[in-house]
Amino acid sequence: MKQQSGGHYLRELEALRRAGRFREPTSMDPACVDMASNDYLGLAHREKLFKRACRRVSAYPWHAPKSSLFVGGHHPIHREFERALCEANGFEAGVVAGSGFLANLGLIEALVRRGDTLYIDESYHASGMVAAKLVQGEVVTFAHNDPEDLIAKLAEGSGRGRKIIAVEGLYSMEGDRLKREFFDIAEWFDALMIVDEAHSSGTVGPRLLGVFDHYGIPIQERHIKMGTLGKAYGSYGAYILASKEIVSFLHNRAKPLIYATAPSLFDIALAHEGFDYIGAKRKKLHKKIKRLKRVAKKATGREPEGMIVPLPMPDIQTAIRLKEALKADGFEVGAIRPPTVKSPILRIILRTSVKAAKYRALFGKIEELLHG
Repeated sequence: MKQQSGGHYLRELEALRRAGRFREPTSMDPACVDMASNDYLGLAHREKLFKRACRRVSAYPWHAPKSSLFVGGHHPIHREFERALCEANGFEAGVVAGSGFLANLGLIEALVRRGDTLYIDESYHASGMVAAKLVQGEVVTFAHNDPEDLIAKLAEGSGRGRKIIAVEGLYSMEGDRLKREFFDIAEWFDALMIVDEAHSSGTVGPRLLGVFDHYGIPIQERHIKMGTLGKAYGSYGAYILASKEIVSFLHNRAKPLIYATAPSLFDIALAHEGFDYIGAKRKKLHKKIKRLKRVAKKATGREPEGMIVPLPMPDIQTAIRLKEALKADGFEVGAIRPPTVKSPILRIILRTSVKAAKYRALFGKIEELLHG
């Protein structure tokens, strides 16, 4: 049989190139200062945590999960981490997942049943938007981080079925923090509330646990927290925290949990070590975070609400040009282009393992490149 031509995809790829939207895998340059990755606290560079995780896994006679969570793959390393997360965050139950994408996909697709309505922030992560296309219920998007728009759309709803609100603790591109009012809105409308804490866990709150911690929100049965391990915790994977009822429902309905091999034992062990490290060093980490935020505020006129500093660019070409010029000067930053964002940005990540003086030099160089 003659193989079909791939010309259709080649044409699409060429169109992406012309639009400045073409992507390909890239590696961090070890000669550059990393101001682009989500390793907010620099834990991916801490050899002691790596060695402790190795010892944690080596204490058992097998080092891989070998099967799904429900066919014998739920390892003591998984259970210990789930328990630690629940105790620290105040939730009844938790479950680990292979990635943040899979966690959001499984969580949203499973919970929104026929007759239910999902209210999702228009800037929610792509994983949630993909999941929203799979749900049996109705999907309503509301204006980004806008409590009034959400209230209006909830009031317009049919009143049938469950209401489920999906928001992020800290938005990955805008860099803004979830407004406190959303927790009240969920209570007023008796809605379940999914909070994606991928970028806020480890970076926000007195105990660096995220926005529930930041606002001092008492955990209720309506609350669901999802977080990832590949950012502040310096590993890979994800977790979902909720009531016992909801976690049990996810055990029985969330396809990415049921039909996938359980998360890597080493990755969960490494995340557990990172989680413990943050808890033990949070005062020191807070001081570093505040110092970096002061530098960003002086350069931009606005203090970041998290560790993300988005700098609007006039066009895609300028964003790419600045990224490459900064890399030539030893600074690794992100150039984020549509469709990930509506308008191109340079995305600067404040990382506690990078000295404040480096950020001052970075912002000075950006100013020079933009305005001469």
